[in-house]
Amino acid sequence: MIKEKKNLLGNCRVDANGREILLSLKDVDITFGKGDNAVHAVTGATFDIYKGETFSLVGESGSGKTTIGRAVIRVNRLSGGEIRYRDTVISGKIPHAVDREVIRNIQMVFQDPAASLNERATVDYIISEGLYNFHLYENEADRVRKVENMIEEVGLLPEHLTRYPHEFSGGQRQRIGIARAMVMEPELVVADEPISALDVSIRAQVLNLMKKFQREKNLTYLFIAHDLSVVRFISDRIGVIYKGRIVEIASAEELFNFPLHPYTHSLISAIPIPDPILEKHKVLYTYDPSVHDYSVDKPEFVNIGHDHWVYGNKAEIEKYKALREKGEPVKAITVTDDPDKIMQSVKEKQAIDTASEAQFLSSPVHDTGSRIYAVLSFLLPILGLIAGAIFKKRKYIRNYKMCKKGAIAGFIVIGVFVLIFLLLLLLSVI
Repeated sequence: MIKEKKNLLGNCRVDANGREILLSLKDVDITFGKGDNAVHAVTGATFDIYKGETFSLVGESGSGKTTIGRAVIRVNRLSGGEIRYRDTVISGKIPHAVDREVIRNIQMVFQDPAASLNERATVDYIISEGLYNFHLYENEADRVRKVENMIEEVGLLPEHLTRYPHEFSGGQRQRIGIARAMVMEPELVVADEPISALDVSIRAQVLNLMKKFQREKNLTYLFIAHDLSVVRFISDRIGVIYKGRIVEIASAEELFNFPLHPYTHSLISAIPIPDPILEKHKVLYTYDPSVHDYSVDKPEFVNIGHDHWVYGNKAEIEKYKALREKGEPVKAITVTDDPDKIMQSVKEKQAIDTASEAQFLSSPVHDTGSRIYAVLSFLLPILGLIAGAIFKKRKYIRNYKMCKKGAIAGFIVIGVFVLIFLLLLLLSVI
C-alpha cells in the first residue's frame, strides 16, 4: 500500500506579515577542512524562504551558492548555525524518520543534467527510484501511470522511458531531472543553476516548465543562479551572496530599482544591454572590497525598511537608508559618453539602415545582377550594350552593370584579336 505523508516536521512558522516560513537559515557557517587548511565557504548566512515563493540566490562562481543549496538537502554539514524546515531543525543529527521526510519533501535539480543522471539506468528507473525508495505507489500499474504522466508533463513521450540518458539532448536530460524531482511531490525544490548548461533557446522552455509546476503544485523554489537578467523575471525575492556572505536581500523589483550594496551594483552593471551601441559605451562597475572599513565599526545584516536587508556597518547603513528613503531609483547601468551623442549616432545608424532597406525594397524583383548577363554580353558585346541600355532605362541597375561589364570585356578581347591580326598581316606584307 502507498505510504501516507506523516506530519513529522510540524507546521510552518508565520512571520509578522502573515507569511508562512517554509525554510529558515540562521547564522549558517560551512567550513571545509581543518586547521590552517580550513576554507570558510559560507559565513553567517541568514534568510527565510516563504511558502509558495521563488527565492533566488545570486552571486559569482565560488561565492557559496551551491554550498548552501547542498546544505539544505543535508549533503553539506554545518559548522555553525542551524537550518529549519517547517520550524523543525534539519541540520545536524536528526531522527531517521525525520530525515526521510526531509528527503521526500525537499528535492534538487542539478546544474549538469548529464552528470546528475545514472547513465546505466533507463529513464523509467531514474524517475521511479524515489517511488521505489519511499514506496509511493499502490501497485506496479499505479507506478507506471505516475511515471508516464510525469514524463508527459515535462514534454517528453512514454516511449522515451526505455531509453538511456546519453540518447537525449541537454534540454531533454534536464527535463528528466525535473521529472525525477517532481514525481516525489516535493514541497521545496532546490534548483542549482538548472539552465546554465543549456542553449539559450532551451532555457526559456525549462523556466516556463518550472513555473508551470509551481502554479499547479504550489511549489517553493530556492533558485541558485549567477545571471541576474534571468533571475529578475522569475523571482519573488533575491539574495545576493559574496564570498559566502549574504550582502543584500530584497524583492526582485526592489533590488533592481535600489541596488544599495556595491557588490549588487557591480552584478547589475554587468547585465548586457541589447543595443550594441549602448553596450559599447556602458560603464562596468567593478566591486572593490577595500572600500569597506570594518576595523572598528563592525558590520551587521540590517533591515533598512521595505523588507530590504543590507550588510554593512552603521555609517554604511545610514547611507543606504538615506538613499532608499529618497525614493529615486539607483542607476546601476550607465554609459560613458553624452547620452544625446549616443542617441544621435543611433538615429544616424537607423537612418542609414532605413535608406538601405528602402533602396533594396524599391529595386525590381528580377534585378538580380546574375552573371549570365555578363557572360552573354561578353560573347555578344553589341547585344549586351543594347540589353544594358534597356535595363538601365527600366532601373534594373544590377542587371545593367553586369551587361556593361561583360560587353566591355568582350570589346577588349575583340580589340586584342584585331590588333594581333593586323600585326600578323603587316608582317606578312613586309
